[in-house]
Amino acid sequence: MITVNDWLEGARVRTLPAAVAPVLIGAGIAIYDSGFSFPRTLLAAIVALAFQVGVNFSNDYSDGIRGTDNNRQGPLRLTASGKVRPRTVLFIALGFFALACVSGLVLVVLSGQWWLILLGAAATLAAWYYTGGSHPYGYMGLGEVFVMVFFGWMATIGTAYVQTGNAPWYAWAAGTGVGLIACALLMINNIRDIPTDSQAGKITLAVRLGDRHARIVYSLTLLLSVTVFLIVTSIVQGIIGLVVSIGLYGMTFFPITRVMRGAQGRDLIALLKYTGIFELLYAVMFFICFTLPPIL
Repeated sequence: MITVNDWLEGARVRTLPAAVAPVLIGAGIAIYDSGFSFPRTLLAAIVALAFQVGVNFSNDYSDGIRGTDNNRQGPLRLTASGKVRPRTVLFIALGFFALACVSGLVLVVLSGQWWLILLGAAATLAAWYYTGGSHPYGYMGLGEVFVMVFFGWMATIGTAYVQTGNAPWYAWAAGTGVGLIACALLMINNIRDIPTDSQAGKITLAVRLGDRHARIVYSLTLLLSVTVFLIVTSIVQGIIGLVVSIGLYGMTFFPITRVMRGAQGRDLIALLKYTGIFELLYAVMFFICFTLPPIL
């Protein structure tokens, strides 16, 4: 019998920081630029979360019907486990995509930026073809590109842009930083699945790189994200940015050492959760640095 916890596993709540974090940073940028709007920030959050959950259910459906998840480690997958009919999982994914599109359309109307409909259409297609269709790009090692574009730049810059009408350099930089952590989330997930993905023909970037190099890339993305934070906040905030950056560098020590020492199975699942928490904290710190007046 399907349980609430099964549905939560299907939604992959550990990945949701990848949707919330860039919106929070974008809101901080809007405040910094004196153009903040709570309704538009809320709509941007709904769009990002709906796309993220939609992608997760779509991935569950597509990987399940292909047999990719048949022998995987980690949390339950609804389609592969047989607990939920594939068509039901598909309808749920499409429902979340529809919610994202409707919320996005309202946001476009409020902002008056009609050309953003094109970006919304691109995001919807990219979300589906990540693992859907006959040639999913997630099976070609391009998943991190999708994550950087849509859960780094588009979510961060888009949230700020629909409120201020501007896309300053620090929005691009902050979007890059949070996008790097989102890529780390995907990488740590795919490191765990290298054996089963390789067998199923799902050639993720982790599979292409191999276990050792994928772990190095995961570590570098975390360190680079904090370096981006250091540069941006030192300019817009001052000494506070430097102090917070030191703390963030310290927080990367635990996951990097565990990953580089060869963490496997459940340990990687725990590190996935830790990376998600780190991304949220990273976004909160960015938000604070953008909203507080510079001290020095």
